[in-house]
Amino acid sequence: MKFAFQDGTKTRPLRRAEQVILFIVANRMFAIAADSVQEIRSTDSLGAAAVELEQAELPKVRHTFERGHRTYYIVNAGMHFGLPVTRPTLVLVLRQLRAAVLVDRIERMAEIPAVFSLPRAFTGKERDWYRGLAYIDDQVIPVIRPAGFLTREEFQRLDHVMESTASHRETEGAVQA
Repeated sequence: MKFAFQDGTKTRPLRRAEQVILFIVANRMFAIAADSVQEIRSTDSLGAAAVELEQAELPKVRHTFERGHRTYYIVNAGMHFGLPVTRPTLVLVLRQLRAAVLVDRIERMAEIPAVFSLPRAFTGKERDWYRGLAYIDDQVIPVIRPAGFLTREEFQRLDHVMESTASHRETEGAVQA
């Protein structure tokens, strides 16, 4: 014997809630999965470790820093998203990527029940930048795709600049010696 409500009812898979960090860039709020961020540092604490890049090929990346024999590229989130210039105070060091992101401030941590697909109106680069949208406190907030800050090609270009700079310094050192 079947009950009528059993026929048309499909069970939906339960979505696991996700912890996100809400951050601000140029008075715009964004979210990033908390497990995508290795650490959050102030720009002051990074100051001595940051090295300025001698290239203008990627204006959104002006500095690097070394950690554990790896070079991390620091992306200015405001420039990346095409927002007005601000004075970022924090750096989000991303996990699993050789990238860190300059942001203005952290708003708070939050738990989101779901990340909703991007509407079709998102047709450009933002499809690479965002995983989707979240609804938090009566606001729709873009959820960042960490790998969207730097593409594979951009990493290759930056690595090439770093290698060229290192070999140029070695050559200068040999000539001066």
